[in-house]
Amino acid sequence: MTRGESTQTKIHYKGSNDDFLIFVDDTEQYEKWLKGDTSIPLAQFISSFKIFLTHKQGAQGTYDAAPKNILHAEFGTDDEDEVIKKILKNGSKQTVEMPGRQGATNDSMSSMRTK
Repeated sequence: MTRGESTQTKIHYKGSNDDFLIFVDDTEQYEKWLKGDTSIPLAQFISSFKIFLTHKQGAQGTYDAAPKNILHAEFGTDDEDEVIKKILKNGSKQTVEMPGRQGATNDSMSSMRTK
């Protein structure tokens, strides 16, 4: 049984003072929205409306929730919906594929396993 296999897409925005991230669930819907299909609501391709801050570490490092004062300093507004739209439009897409894992679950319990 393969576990852990998945694809993760994030949008990275390099600001003047910090780097910001948003995670995208449905890349296909995001691409359509990016090309101008405004009939697609953001909730179709983003499940968590959270903006993450990486403290100038690019798309990696520690992810912290971005405080409103930093959002206002960078984007001129602390309205998270507007900031998310700006990041989605001006950021760069990065997709990471996580390999599947396969192996024994618990060798010490092999005699107790039922088939």
